[in-house]
Amino acid sequence: MVGRDDERATIVGALTRSAALVLVEGEAGIGKSRLVDECLAAPELHDRRVLMAVCPPLPEPFPLGAVVDGLRPFHDQLSGLDLSPLAGALRPLFPEWGDLLPPAPETLPDPRETRHRLFRALTELIDGLGVDVLVVEDGHWADAATLDWLLTLCASGGGRRSIIVTYRPLEVSESLLRLTSRLPREMTQARLTLEPLDVPQTCEFVASMFSTTEVSQTFAAFLHEHTGGIPLAVEQTLQLLRDRRDIFRSETGWRRRIMGELQVPPTVRDSVLERVARLPPGTRAVLEAAAVLEAPADESLIAAVAGMEEPVARDGLEAALACGLMREAGRGAFAFSHVLASRAVRDAVPASKRRLLHRRAGESLREGEHPPVVRLCRHFREAGDVGEWCRYAEAAAELALESGDDHTTVAMLHDLLTTADHTLERRVRLTRKLGEAAKLSAEPLSELGERVRAALERVLADPALPPDERGELRFRLGWLKLHLGEFEHGSADMEAALPDLEHQPTLAAQGMLLLAAPLTGAWPAERHLMWARRAVELFPRVQGPVERLVCLNNHALALLMLGEQEGWRVAGGVPGSAESKPERREIARGHLIVAQNALIWGRYREAAEGLATGGAMVKDLGYHRLTDTVRIGEARLAWHTAEWSGLDGVLEDIATSDSADTVSRHEARLLQGQLELASGARQQAERRLREVLALNAVRGPADPFVFPNASLARIALSDGDPTGALEFTGPLIDMIARKGVWLWATDLVPVHLDALVGAGRLADARALVDSFAAGLARRDLPGPAASLDTGRAIVAQAGGEGWAAALFAEAARAWAALPRPYDELLALERQGQCLLGGDDHERGLAVLSEAQRRLRDLGARWDADRVAHLLRGHGVQVARPWRGGRKGYGERLSPREEEIVDLLALGWTNKKIAESLRLSPRTVERHLSAAMRKAGVSSRTALVIAARPAY
Repeated sequence: MVGRDDERATIVGALTRSAALVLVEGEAGIGKSRLVDECLAAPELHDRRVLMAVCPPLPEPFPLGAVVDGLRPFHDQLSGLDLSPLAGALRPLFPEWGDLLPPAPETLPDPRETRHRLFRALTELIDGLGVDVLVVEDGHWADAATLDWLLTLCASGGGRRSIIVTYRPLEVSESLLRLTSRLPREMTQARLTLEPLDVPQTCEFVASMFSTTEVSQTFAAFLHEHTGGIPLAVEQTLQLLRDRRDIFRSETGWRRRIMGELQVPPTVRDSVLERVARLPPGTRAVLEAAAVLEAPADESLIAAVAGMEEPVARDGLEAALACGLMREAGRGAFAFSHVLASRAVRDAVPASKRRLLHRRAGESLREGEHPPVVRLCRHFREAGDVGEWCRYAEAAAELALESGDDHTTVAMLHDLLTTADHTLERRVRLTRKLGEAAKLSAEPLSELGERVRAALERVLADPALPPDERGELRFRLGWLKLHLGEFEHGSADMEAALPDLEHQPTLAAQGMLLLAAPLTGAWPAERHLMWARRAVELFPRVQGPVERLVCLNNHALALLMLGEQEGWRVAGGVPGSAESKPERREIARGHLIVAQNALIWGRYREAAEGLATGGAMVKDLGYHRLTDTVRIGEARLAWHTAEWSGLDGVLEDIATSDSADTVSRHEARLLQGQLELASGARQQAERRLREVLALNAVRGPADPFVFPNASLARIALSDGDPTGALEFTGPLIDMIARKGVWLWATDLVPVHLDALVGAGRLADARALVDSFAAGLARRDLPGPAASLDTGRAIVAQAGGEGWAAALFAEAARAWAALPRPYDELLALERQGQCLLGGDDHERGLAVLSEAQRRLRDLGARWDADRVAHLLRGHGVQVARPWRGGRKGYGERLSPREEEIVDLLALGWTNKKIAESLRLSPRTVERHLSAAMRKAGVSSRTALVIAARPAY
């Protein structure tokens, strides 16, 4: 049960105190029956005897039929009852109990007297059976006799018996109103109205169904929008999604595919259509028109689509509102109560009539001052008007692309291209736009990406395609394959497209720069640099300021990823501002390219500046496509600079985000694994790191941001398995050496050298250090340079050189200068070990003690424990580490919780707080829940008062 704690407490409390009339109202599927069942199962009511009377939806229900059906299971208990002659009046209701009931009494002349005698007999029977709680389910369908009997029970005070009635408030009969509108004599009354779940409750409900905490607010909001928060609709929709594999368990828990339209669950469909069938024709026509329109609409538009005069449509609309199927969605606008009800009605309209309604909708909406192109696209598509559909679909796709809704753009253009017949000219134009939208998408395209690729390949196979068009479409296809992670095939298509792009220098330059980016491990650096040089030759012919900025950024990206110093000069050519929004977006992207590459180079101050500037521009421009790029960049910087407080929550949010691109999610998982390993959660870390390694095997090994190999090798070395460690690091080191991009080896080289030394391959270790040094020559690479210092010290230590301790000290200073405190402390640990093995025992212990203390304070328990063990072996007393789990703030609010409460006190919503702090609404909700628990309050207002009395 989610969101019903107060209602459950109210009902249980009423039933335990005295005789009570409990009225539970709510629409179909809201959870009335489930709530009653949960209440009756409460420990406080375990000894109560319950009579359950369920009223069926029959046009002419049998008088007292629900009560009779509810009493039949008590047949075996009748023989032990001492019934009076009055009970003989029950014989017509229970002919099968003839041998257990007294003889039938004499016939009375007045039917009212006969009914009264029957009611008394029923009351005597349930009293004799010891019924404590009488439950009447679906009271809106109860027959008049049953409701009259309930009225007599309430009028007599009910004795010790309680009555629960559930019903739909918009379908009550006059008889039921007499029951619900009167305060019963000598009975307490509890009246509850069940409301739909809100978005957080929907999120909790989904999580409870799948036994997981990995339910995004985005998915919960999507589900809430379509189901109206009705629990039955949510539950059955989720079951359908799971059966169709639209939601599935992945390596990180339950995930969903990107969905456009939810299927209506059969139970929801049948319930809606049963209600519609009982309505007059005019009301049904209004409902059909509103269902086809989907979006809220005013009376005149509904009337036009229904083909009715406005006064007639108004009457139908009032009836639709009265029965609860429709609601007022705004001043003068009306819509269905929830999307699934709308789709149930829409799907039941015959196809020919539905096409007519869509045409009327399209023609009516087209006449407005600002035609809604997205809606017009859908209406003319469903009406079968290909020309108008194409016209509005292209306009809608451009709007979606402009707003950053890449997936909608791709889906819409793919549907248009593949569903309707087009001329060659139009087909080429749509294919070009589709390819452009697909390569811009930051979201994972999954199956849609494969369908887009198939569509592009079909158009390319047309022999009538002109060479220049063929070149551009193959260029789009190559870019799409690169986007899908198929680097080898994508690069091949891109190279094949270039000869046909001689008259399109902008596209040719962009294609060459994509080939210049080191996306594949198969090519040496020189081959990438060759394409970069060729692209630069075309720059004077590139037209348009945005296109020139794109080329400039991609040129900088390729050079910086390859470790070329020239890349910084190129990146410096990006202007600080521009007039147009597209230019400013590209400038923001340029700042983020600098920041990302500064992280690899070890230039963390520049990384922080680039993330701050680029992040501010992304937020100001509403450029959602790059939001997760900023977040994962900030997380990577926090890992390197040891700003670990709260980092685990940020990484979890990115790793489970529905909007984050695949690479960002992989990188978040990698950082999670590294953080877990440092904190001592070794098994969990190893499992997560191996998952990332498996994902990389699919995508290819040429992404230095998602190399889990060094961490996995450290685990193997801690087990005394240098051969196993080499299996993780060897292939990557070989790839880097072949490619000649030693920039990527920063984290790999030290652990690979340890593995080589452990395997007795000191000569290979020395050769690797020489190759690494040669690869870094004449390049200002602070991060790799610090790694090289560490590598030289490792080789010196393995060779028994007396200066190894000094080399580790030098490496520690190099790491500290970046700053990378964690790596600095690991180098200091190695320095202390060398000093212990030499003549400076006391200094060695001092260095190790300092390293152990700082590692502990940092939260690197795995390493702190290792150093502490070494110190104890040399007689140094080291405090035992805390083993009760990660230390928190006790009953005090954490700094993040205090920050959120401060913003809450300003009246900010969760969404606004999340945007300000670069968190997800789910993370904000989690912090608020923790803060309320610590403060001992249950509301946001009470939390502010408790935490900030000054407010």
